[in-house]
Amino acid sequence: MSIHVRFETLIEDQPGPLWQAHFARLWPGYRAWYLRSGTLGRPTFLECRRALRRHMPELVPLWQRLTELAGGGDIEARFLSLWCPPPFIAGCSQAVWIDPRGNEEPALLRNYDYAPALLEGSWLATRWHAQRVVALGDCLWGVLDGMNEAGLAASLSFGGRKQVGDGFGVPLLLRHVLELAQSTAEAVQMLKRQPINMTYNITLLDSQADWATVFVAPDRVAEVTKQAAVTNFQHRVEWPEHARATRSVQRCEALNRLIETSGSSHDVSAALLHAPLIQSAYGRGYGTLYTAAYRPSSGRVDLLWPGQAWSQTLSSFSNGQRDIVYTPA
Repeated sequence: MSIHVRFETLIEDQPGPLWQAHFARLWPGYRAWYLRSGTLGRPTFLECRRALRRHMPELVPLWQRLTELAGGGDIEARFLSLWCPPPFIAGCSQAVWIDPRGNEEPALLRNYDYAPALLEGSWLATRWHAQRVVALGDCLWGVLDGMNEAGLAASLSFGGRKQVGDGFGVPLLLRHVLELAQSTAEAVQMLKRQPINMTYNITLLDSQADWATVFVAPDRVAEVTKQAAVTNFQHRVEWPEHARATRSVQRCEALNRLIETSGSSHDVSAALLHAPLIQSAYGRGYGTLYTAAYRPSSGRVDLLWPGQAWSQTLSSFSNGQRDIVYTPA
């Protein structure tokens, strides 16, 4: 049975009626997910506020404003803090492509693999702090991947480990980085300080072609690498069942070959739409929902699907929507 998902822009410089309507539409599903182990299974309001004040003080006024727009309730505030949320596991492939001849601008390229029914499909263009941020949204204000006006792009992939600890959900780490950082170097320093609730790989690329992949985990010190292609493990497979189900090693090997041999970033992004990099296990929660190509030097981002493309720029981001149909394998 085919699955239909609508991708839609949300353009609003400061949180207001558009974000409020966005919250109202998605809140029932998020509330059920957040409380699946009961109210007492989640941190208290005071614990959530304390964590934000300690680790992300710059985001506290924004969190307070969003909570107000969400109705000001206790559960809403706790959820929006993204402090110790329920664990969630995705797939994803991501790579940095640098033209060895210097003819084409660098690009951050990624496949986002997850369950279609759990995708927001929101493409947000905001100016919540001093700079424009364009990002694919998650958890109502978090980021799956995105780029800011300073020319910094970031994306995430699951790191292939079951460990859960006290920390923020990774979409808020990416939001924090894109709201404040001006470069890959700044973003790396921010990520090294932040507690995370699960293991993820975060790839960064800025307009000066500086890049890094940061391995973060709840029980390990953040590790900064120059690993240009990553899927769903860090150095070695630690969750064999997940790696086999998502073909994580095969995807990583294929992606590494691509960035070493391809003549352009467009060749790589085209290959992301085909096997072995694209995944179709939508019913099992790790089908490829979109391909994204970020080019920070020009401020351009493309969302891609087989037979479809949607291009935007930071300077001229416009309203729109796309209806995408996924057919499970």
